[in-house]
Amino acid sequence: MISFESDYIAGAHPEVLRKLTETNLEPLSGYGTDPYCESARRKIREAVGMEDAEVEFLVGGTQANAVVISTMLADYEGVIAAETGHISSHEAGAVEYTGHEVLLLPQKEGKILPETLRQYLRTYYADANHEHMTFPGMVYVSHPTEYGTIYTKAELTEISGICREYGIPLFLDGARLGYGLMSRETDLSLPEIARLCDVFYIGGTKVGALCGEAVVFTRGCRPRHFMTSVKRRGALLAKGRLLGVQFDALFTDDLYFRIGRHAIDMAQKLRQIFAEAEIPLYIDSPTNQQFVILENGMMQALAEQVAFSFWEAYDEAHTVVRFATSWSTTREDLDALREILQAVRGR
Repeated sequence: MISFESDYIAGAHPEVLRKLTETNLEPLSGYGTDPYCESARRKIREAVGMEDAEVEFLVGGTQANAVVISTMLADYEGVIAAETGHISSHEAGAVEYTGHEVLLLPQKEGKILPETLRQYLRTYYADANHEHMTFPGMVYVSHPTEYGTIYTKAELTEISGICREYGIPLFLDGARLGYGLMSRETDLSLPEIARLCDVFYIGGTKVGALCGEAVVFTRGCRPRHFMTSVKRRGALLAKGRLLGVQFDALFTDDLYFRIGRHAIDMAQKLRQIFAEAEIPLYIDSPTNQQFVILENGMMQALAEQVAFSFWEAYDEAHTVVRFATSWSTTREDLDALREILQAVRGR
């Protein structure tokens, strides 16, 4: 069985794991106060080009989303997100559990369009009864999106401008940010994302770490007593060193970007294999997630030898499935997939 099920099917990248092993017996203080966390913070500030950025480490994406949103919003505010956004569809109501509504907007290829956002906010404040409604207190976007698509610099700049016009923060979910930054089609850099967003996170779990996300607050947006709020939500890791050591390794010698580039290269070869097998793409994703339309019989036969993710029904006879590449994807995996597809199609 070969697996393209997700981008965290394997453990840590060998360079990350080596650093964890090397530091394993060092006695270090907890809760992110150790020298590796501080070194990682410094390296991330350099990478985002913002000396006054405030960096905090959390264990995973759901925790990062729920903690950031719930600590930055007032109790009467909700968060705007695309109807296909991760917090809208794949986090089991984690944000709503904190007492904040997710305000859904229509999407196009997984993205919120700036004009859709502007019209929503105009309509909300034009409603004479808006005091009786959930206030839009934040805009949440994912880059890449749930469909592997990415925002352009122009799109994110316009969304950022709308947020600042209405005085609400822009939060970018970067669980797969490394793949968005290394996409061959992107025109957004990490410093530009830092400049346009009020808070974002650099995903580690899906980009080479065992676990962990680095949350970056810009423009002085970190909530007061943030660590206390994290602990109240059960999300504070006592052995914070585990996160600091990993991000220190990821931001040494461009490892984070090398991981992203490798996965993109593998995804491009994956697309070629699907084209050879005459398997249509569901959406044109420029990142490590590739979505294809499989005839249901073929999908069942393929699943006997290859792991992939169900995404959604396409019609009665076809299903959309996702294949994802990562640091652990090899050319041998791709060669094996090509042979399996040829055999399945030849049945």
